[in-house]
Amino acid sequence: MSKATSRGAQPHAADSHDLIRVHGARVNNLKDVSVEIPKRRLTVFTGVSGSGKSSLVFSTIAAESQRLINETYSAFVQGFMPTLARPEVDYLDGLTTAIIVDQERMGANPRSTVGTATDANAMLRILFSRLGQPHLGSPNAYSFNMPSVKASGAITVDRGAGKTKAEKVTFTRLGGMCPRCEGMGSVTDYDLSALYDETRSLNEGALTVPGYTMDGWYGRIFRGSGFFDPDKPIGKFTKKELHDLLYKEPTKIKVDGINVTYEGLIPKIQKSLLAKDVDALQPHIRAFVERAVTFQTCPDCEGTRLSAEARASKINGKSIADLCAMQISDLADWVRELDEPSVGPLLTGLQHLLDSFAEIGLGYLSLDRPSGTLSGGEAQRTKMIRHLGSSLTDVTYVFDEPTIGLHPHDIQRMNDLLLQLRDKGNTVLVVEHKPEAIAIADHIVDLGPRAGTEGGQVVFEGTIDGLRASGTLTGRHLDDRATLKPSVREPKGALQVRGANANNLRDVDVDIPLGVLTVVTGVAGSGKSSLIHGSVSGQDGVVTIDQGAIRGSRRSNPATYTGLLEPIRKAFAKANGVKPALFSANSEGACPACNGAGVIYTDLGVMATVETTCEECEGKRFEASVLEYRLGGRDIAEVLAMSVTEAEEFFGSGDARTPAAHTILDRLADVGLGYLTIGQPLTTLSGGERQRLKLATHMGTKGGVYILDEPTTGLHLADVEQLLALLDRLVDSGKSVIVIEHHQAVMAHADWIIDLGPGAGHDGGRVVFEGTPADLVAARSTLTGEHLAKYVGA
Repeated sequence: MSKATSRGAQPHAADSHDLIRVHGARVNNLKDVSVEIPKRRLTVFTGVSGSGKSSLVFSTIAAESQRLINETYSAFVQGFMPTLARPEVDYLDGLTTAIIVDQERMGANPRSTVGTATDANAMLRILFSRLGQPHLGSPNAYSFNMPSVKASGAITVDRGAGKTKAEKVTFTRLGGMCPRCEGMGSVTDYDLSALYDETRSLNEGALTVPGYTMDGWYGRIFRGSGFFDPDKPIGKFTKKELHDLLYKEPTKIKVDGINVTYEGLIPKIQKSLLAKDVDALQPHIRAFVERAVTFQTCPDCEGTRLSAEARASKINGKSIADLCAMQISDLADWVRELDEPSVGPLLTGLQHLLDSFAEIGLGYLSLDRPSGTLSGGEAQRTKMIRHLGSSLTDVTYVFDEPTIGLHPHDIQRMNDLLLQLRDKGNTVLVVEHKPEAIAIADHIVDLGPRAGTEGGQVVFEGTIDGLRASGTLTGRHLDDRATLKPSVREPKGALQVRGANANNLRDVDVDIPLGVLTVVTGVAGSGKSSLIHGSVSGQDGVVTIDQGAIRGSRRSNPATYTGLLEPIRKAFAKANGVKPALFSANSEGACPACNGAGVIYTDLGVMATVETTCEECEGKRFEASVLEYRLGGRDIAEVLAMSVTEAEEFFGSGDARTPAAHTILDRLADVGLGYLTIGQPLTTLSGGERQRLKLATHMGTKGGVYILDEPTTGLHLADVEQLLALLDRLVDSGKSVIVIEHHQAVMAHADWIIDLGPGAGHDGGRVVFEGTPADLVAARSTLTGEHLAKYVGA
């Protein structure tokens, strides 16, 4: 035995750095937090929603790690990267490279699919360029993002001794893009009556496309084009005039002595509105697109996005389009049976990638699924696939609630993957609420004691047994188990769904009871969202509250988003006899120095932009004169700094009594957001907080049926009880509530359960159980039934 390994020898100095040390973290609501996290272990961060978990893990540890890595690049490269400011922390020690695997939806680019996002398509294209029959050429011939191009022209050939000869050549490059739909898989058809009113002339405002007014620049171009008479009603245009208005190719013209390009209305709309994801458009523009444009499957490529040549080239009777449409678990079996030594290494890589999908519980997807349609949980697991086969070790992996969107049956599989990453020698940090996921932690950091300003402190560090005995909010609720309700409500009619066949559904017929709490369950990929969003959402009187992010700038806050600011501004204006616009930091009342932002941003080139509190308004965002106006003894800045609970009391009685504001604040408190500051920027809210903010906003709408998509996302065990009480109140007020959910406490609380399955993808898509939770537990006939029975201790 060598000296170095003999007992009692000092460990090598390099091995002593086995902790990540955080001292004095003050990001967002953290109150001088100091914590030591063991490396190469799995640490879970717990605490109520808004207690500061994300501020500590993402905004402090991961952000500083990424900032330090970015600083190693040249100034030129840094210019293209997001600039990150140093988090507010005294010091951080022992950091390793951080890889963040978050819940952000994958980009909603309509050209992005699961295959293109994970490089599976790239591998398949190379495979076909080697083995496909008939042979087409390079991998580009199988890419739906590559158009076929032709070019011809003269080239000069050197003949030697100073002689040259001109030759005409034609060059073609075969691409796999379907020419009809340009690789989108769907073609657009226009309802012309939604684009213009044919009884009017252009000057009379015939165009009904948002943003295309005759007062603006577009109007000057249409008027000055000379292709048609702007005073003639569109209904009386000749064929050529109508064609010029709607379809004309880009043409250079002169308007008022300025060179501009004139283009028909339809290609212009195509570029400005339809090139973007429909869901990302502003509401009024989205309404116009949905009214004026119908998307139909492209008749030439049948939605495969590929050209006829690419679809005709096959391996063992299957084209690349056939393979991309297959369920990934089936595709993995197909690749396994290919015996082609000439492409052995490629097949091994592809096999490993496809098997990773199945391992992570996404075997039910297909490679042609648009990546914008994946849920947050699916997107997160798709990103994980990249890291599973990675050769990197000693990396810090940071996960944001990896169990979101997972059935209890799949959580075990996710736990195994997290442990696999740890066992490769990595530090794994997980923000999590589910007890099944907290149970596997080597170390637990619990933040609290409450949320918002009452949180931001470490209330416990240690093992799961220590957490149970600690008496913190998380510790007390860790072993909470809901019980089945002794009696369920009687339905008042039913919403009939007949022949539902979206995605993997198999002509499902189901009656959804009204006037009760209905929970739709099933493993991830069993068809829950396809059934509810495909057949129920969009009907009259149905309000859908999904997981989509709230698009808001740092100027948006809960008060502006919920419409609360409107009655508050009016109340201030009325009490002081001035106009309401003064009480908006985005309007006339804004501090002139910082334009109502409260902070001044200084751009330091390649270094991070520095934020400094505005000296003139001291971060209050309003002009000094506006702050002299008071309501109930408080100025507008003081009101916006209140928490929802304080504001509810303030506007509920006395001089400041404002029933309209009080109603909105009531709803915010109802959904468990009593701790939020009403003027806090939306960009600082967590995912769970955003969804509950949406719920509070929609609670005032007139709909009779509410659809909630996993409302327990980001909710602490202690808050689930409050959510159940809220759902009960909604049902008792005469609403019908349909919840897509994996959380057993919500299942146990349901009046009626619809369980889909039995598996995912083509193994699912059927209703395997309809009835009360008690019947589901008694029958134990499905995976959900087994897990629910175990959960309620039946």
